[in-house]
Amino acid sequence: MSSETPKARETKAKLLEGALRTLTEQGIAKTSARTVAAAAGVNQALVFYHFGTVDELLAAACRYGAEQAVARYRERLAAVGSLSELLAVGREIHERERDGGHVALLGQLLAGAPTHAALGPATAAGLRLWITEIEQVLTRVLAGTPIAEFVDAAGLARAVAASFVGIELYEGADAEGAQAALAALDQLAALVAALEELGPVAQRAVRHRLRRAGR
Repeated sequence: MSSETPKARETKAKLLEGALRTLTEQGIAKTSARTVAAAAGVNQALVFYHFGTVDELLAAACRYGAEQAVARYRERLAAVGSLSELLAVGREIHERERDGGHVALLGQLLAGAPTHAALGPATAAGLRLWITEIEQVLTRVLAGTPIAEFVDAAGLARAVAASFVGIELYEGADAEGAQAALAALDQLAALVAALEELGPVAQRAVRHRLRRAGR
């Protein structure tokens, strides 16, 4: 059981939220103990008291932000019943997270990773939370389809997560190109849906062809 007092937990939460807000609004270059403390409305010394260093605070904030984001969509993802629905939910998450400033936050975390040693592992850990959720959905929705035995759900989950991260960051430079990429993913979902609708004989033929191609 944690020995922290309610006041300490409240202060740490304020610092974590302040760090995320500072990264989003001011960028990694202007994020410091002073700016985070100002955003959190607490004394600057509390950054070091609770987290030791600014980098450790940023790493904790990264994990905290990812946990909060995944929790917001866990029930929605658990209700997904098809690949096309997963991509539709992905679009919904993308739009909400973008509008909430979280895409800009991710960009700052990735930009800061090479020069802030703690940020790289923390950002990767945050992305793994998303990957775990996506893998569970993929394993469920692909089961029984002609391609289930040929797809590595764990690897595909990483590819999906990486695609959405890339699209989110790319959108700032080429919004039209990002939308084209999302449309291409929709086409892939439509292809899988078409395979699901094939009769048993056609599905066996597809599996046979895929097995031969994989030799």
